[in-house]
Amino acid sequence: MRAILLAAALVFTAASAQSAEPIVGNWKTASGATAQIAPCGGSYCVTLKSGKHSGKQIGKMAGSGGTYKGTITDPEADKTYSGSGSVSGNSLQMKGCVMSVFCKSQTWTRL
Repeated sequence: MRAILLAAALVFTAASAQSAEPIVGNWKTASGATAQIAPCGGSYCVTLKSGKHSGKQIGKMAGSGGTYKGTITDPEADKTYSGSGSVSGNSLQMKGCVMSVFCKSQTWTRL
């Protein structure tokens, strides 16, 4: 009985840890570049790993449970906006807004 409880606790802990950071990983952006999202100082940093702006950090977000908020930078225009990200399975809906009124969205796909 003790072994079953221990095994159940380990499975629950692993599932909780896995679902706590669903945004972490490599994503294909709308432009076709690869972006890596990784933990950094209590948040998640978004860094381009391929494409014209490879190596550039383009965002920083905080959150959990599939919903994140922070800033996102358009690397072409080099402008930073308030941003959000929402994970649903292997899709990440990224959104950048000016004054919370004028917004643009992109859907990224997990690699």
